[in-house]
Amino acid sequence: MPAHRSTNPLQSVEAARPVVLTVFRIVIGLLFACHGAASLFGVLGGVKGGGTVPLGQWPGWWAALIQLVGGALVLLGAGTRVAALLCSGSMAYAYFTVHQEHALLPIQNGGEASVLFCWAFLAIATLGSGPYALDRLLSRRPLTATPEPAAQPTSTV
Repeated sequence: MPAHRSTNPLQSVEAARPVVLTVFRIVIGLLFACHGAASLFGVLGGVKGGGTVPLGQWPGWWAALIQLVGGALVLLGAGTRVAALLCSGSMAYAYFTVHQEHALLPIQNGGEASVLFCWAFLAIATLGSGPYALDRLLSRRPLTATPEPAAQPTSTV
């Protein structure tokens, strides 16, 4: 009869944390990058029925560029904290400059996506990329031989 390790639910949740954080980062990054691609290139439905944001237009084109590049970086886990903080800030800006003037609450002013992305990216910027990210892969250094400890001088008293 095989031996069973007894684990409590809290241990299982803790063991899943790295995978959940990684999947969360990938999904949020992918969705954000898709928003940027739709706005810049008119793919995935584009803007307002298939259009694109005019090149260089403030703030739409720049926001779309942040969405595409920032979302891709977060998706890959490359420069994750900085990219996520920039993405979070861009969504806070979008909420307060575009949505807030129409009504107070996100459900009333159509700003739910901006608020959700803002807080999701702030969480990623705070928690980091997780163990399964390009940053972690690139930062691993090959193991080198450990130098032997120096011999301690002996006293000849």
